[in-house]
This record gives sequence, structure tokens and C-alpha cells, in this order.
Amino acid sequence: MPHTQLPPLTTVHLRTYKVPTHSFGQDRAETDGTARWDSTGVLIAQVTAGNQTGLGYAYVDAAALEIARHTLWPLLQGQAPLDTARHFWTMAGAVRNLGWPGVVAGAISALDNALHDLKARSLDISLLQLLGGARTHVMAYGSGGFTSQTLSQLEQQLGGWAQQGLKAVKMKIGSRPEDDLNRVKAARAAIGNDVALFVDANGAYSRKQALGFAERFADLNVTWFEEPVSSDDLEGLRLIRDRAPGFMQIAAGEYGYTPTYFHHLLSAGAVDTLQADATRCGGVSGFLSAAAQAQGAGIPMSAHTAPALHASIASALPNVVNVEYFYDHVRIESMFFEGLPILEAGELYPLPAQPGHGLRFKEKDAQPYLTGEWRSR
Repeated sequence: MPHTQLPPLTTVHLRTYKVPTHSFGQDRAETDGTARWDSTGVLIAQVTAGNQTGLGYAYVDAAALEIARHTLWPLLQGQAPLDTARHFWTMAGAVRNLGWPGVVAGAISALDNALHDLKARSLDISLLQLLGGARTHVMAYGSGGFTSQTLSQLEQQLGGWAQQGLKAVKMKIGSRPEDDLNRVKAARAAIGNDVALFVDANGAYSRKQALGFAERFADLNVTWFEEPVSSDDLEGLRLIRDRAPGFMQIAAGEYGYTPTYFHHLLSAGAVDTLQADATRCGGVSGFLSAAAQAQGAGIPMSAHTAPALHASIASALPNVVNVEYFYDHVRIESMFFEGLPILEAGELYPLPAQPGHGLRFKEKDAQPYLTGEWRSR
């Protein structure tokens, strides 16, 4: 069907959810080097044009619903569904006085993800094909190892992923630096020598601390050191990158909300691997921008969390090397969606021959966690 004959965007259905950590077996709040949380917020956006509906989501506070409802959706209603780049920049331009990063970026992300799913469904192709189809799958790494876990829980979780066939696992560090070396030693013993070990400080260390730990972690063959210092400290990240052992990747970017942020991170030479999150950085559109910038800089990309969505996006792009198979999101996505990607031998495979990203929302299963809802007329 020619573009001009496609029906315009007509309706949107927005819903927010709050999923407590105890809903997936955690008996306490989870912690990393700089934060504590006992629940995760989810914004679900479904946009419709004609007889097609696209599904998008973001992990964001419930306040994002009002931004999507009052500021963003009026810009989209009645517009052509295939013009995703125009819609992204229109939404971005409309939030100048609200502030683009943070909750606003989550609202943009959910809608942009829904628009790309709708676009692929309207063309009767997969999101993987729509974005370029570089591969059929992408490497996944297990991610959890929260600092709130006991050593036994840490060993069980990371060791379990290794037994499942995951080729890399990541753990949190930084809450109690005096315990970190022993925790990393326990993790290495639990996964053996054939599985890559990643650590994530979430910006908890000072520059000197991070340099000292990089040397100690190198003895345990830690090959990925994420946010050793604050991601706002670009000079510090560059310092760690320049002085860390040659085989150790310095990674950051998960808090990137705008294309400009990724430009600054890359221009500073702050990372060996750039991270981006399509539920934060402006959806598929923002992720594509970050990936293009990384490609130009000769830097590999990593998709941060949201594995059900990122399986398609990351597989489509040649410079995305892995997807974070994050403990909390894996459980939420299995509760909320059908059509999840398949995890096999440490690789994520989007379901073949499915239009869009292939995910289908399980509204009844999600209902107990509903906190807000709005549907346009």
C-alpha cells in the first residue's frame, strides 16, 4: 500500500504499572553501588492507525503518562504512521521547557518504540528487517549480582547463568568497596574460567579507587568495567580507559537520554563500549542515532537492559555486540508479553516471521500492577 494511502494515527492507549521486586522472588529491596529500589515502573503505549496497532514500552516513572498524554500525543494524532524520524524530532522539540532527559525521555521512548512496531506491522515485516537485519541473533549476558545479595545468592545466580550457556555475566559492585574484591573472587569461582565476568560500579568509585580496583579485577580476568566513576565525569572515564588493562572494556552510556549526550561521551574518548537503552534514549530512533555515532567513532555498542525489545534492535545493527539480560526486566517481560525472543546457547533470537518486534501484551496478567490509564478518543 503506498505511503499516502496508509491511514493516519488515530488513537493511543497509555498505561502505567508498578512491579515490586517481591513479585519475582526477591525478599528484599535490590541495590547497586549508588541506588536502592523495591519496584520498577513501566509505561505501556499502544498506538493505532487503521487496523494496525503498535506496542511500545519504557521503564520509567508513572509521571511519564501525563507527558505522553498532554504534550506528545497531540503532536502525533492524525499524522502519517511511517514518518518515525519526523515524529521523534517533533516530540523532542516540544519538550524544551519540560527538560528532555529523564521522565520525559521515557515518554518519548515508549511512543517511539510503539511507532516503529506499528511501522513494521503496517509493512508486514519484522522490526529486525525494518532496521536492517544485520544478523538473526545477538549475544546476551546475564546481569544481576546485586550488592544486596549474599555471597551464596550471588554465586547461585551467576553460576546458574553460566550453566544455562550464557557466555558472560555481570555483577554490581560499589556499595561496600571493602567487600568488592571478595565478591568478585566468589563470582569468578562460581562461573569458572570460560565465562566472561563483567562488573558495574554505577559510578560509585572515585577515580583513584577505580584505578586500583581495575588492577585487582584484572587478576580475576574481569573484561568489562562499567561506570567505574560517574558517567558525568567524562575526564574520569577517559582516565580509567587510558590506564586500565588493555583487555578491559570501559563501558558507559545507559543514562544517555539525548543524541547530544552520546556525542559528548564519544568525543571525550570516555568509553571502549558505548551503552544505550531504547527505553530511555528516545526509543528506536534514539538508539539508531547513538549506534550511528558509535559506528562513526569506531566504538562498539551494547544494549542496556529491556532484552525483549533490544533483541530485535541489536540484531539488526552490525556494531551492537551484546544485550543485557537483566534479571528484573527478564521477569517483568515474561509476565507482560508473549512472543519473547528465544535464549539459546547465550544468544538472543527474535522470533522469526513475526511482524514488528513480535511482542504481544498480556493485559490480564499485567492488570494487578496497573497504576494509571488513559485512552484517547
